[in-house]
Amino acid sequence: MLGRILRRAFIAVLVLVAGVLSLILLYRWIEPPMTPLMLLRYPDAGRIDRTPMPLHAISRELQYAVIASEDNRFCRHHGVDWGAVNDAVAEYDVQGRLRGASTITMQVARNLFLWPGGGFFRKSIEVILALAIDALLPKRRILEIYLNVAEWGDGIYGAEAASHAYFRRSAARLSRHDAALLAAVLPNPRRWTPARPSNYIADRAAVIDGRIGQLEGYYECLR
Repeated sequence: MLGRILRRAFIAVLVLVAGVLSLILLYRWIEPPMTPLMLLRYPDAGRIDRTPMPLHAISRELQYAVIASEDNRFCRHHGVDWGAVNDAVAEYDVQGRLRGASTITMQVARNLFLWPGGGFFRKSIEVILALAIDALLPKRRILEIYLNVAEWGDGIYGAEAASHAYFRRSAARLSRHDAALLAAVLPNPRRWTPARPSNYIADRAAVIDGRIGQLEGYYECLR
């Protein structure tokens, strides 16, 4: 009896893994129709404002700003920045507080397949998924997916919807300043707005703006 249950559980896990890997591979060519976060937020927001765009139709300034803000080693790691993870674990041991250390690829994994929240269990799944995503998708596609599913306000998802909502222009026409403001609010887009930036967000955007030029050699995977 126990052996039969274990076999069925093993088969179920294999089917689940195969299904997730197939979806990741499929997302190389098709746009994810929805994310778990969009569905969870919908009852409160009452809308899903999203217009997916190819990467070439999104300002290079925003691409660079998001990398400079969220994951400056995006082009150089394989889905997980192990140095940042080690630093986060060391900080947790000292302070008892676990900070994100999430790469853009890990955020894509979380957006596409996981639920909001924290904890080691979910973070472990996120790491495994990020490694798979990096192995199956090119960096340009990973960034493209991220920029089309990232939350930028209540019911606002993706660069195109955010650009129109906050700056009344397409994502292709964002200035470097606008891009830095959008990147600055990503950690908490329901609390902060690029349209009326607080002093903290304005300062953070200025730092991101300056960092874009400093990381010039770190965008090679986008060229």
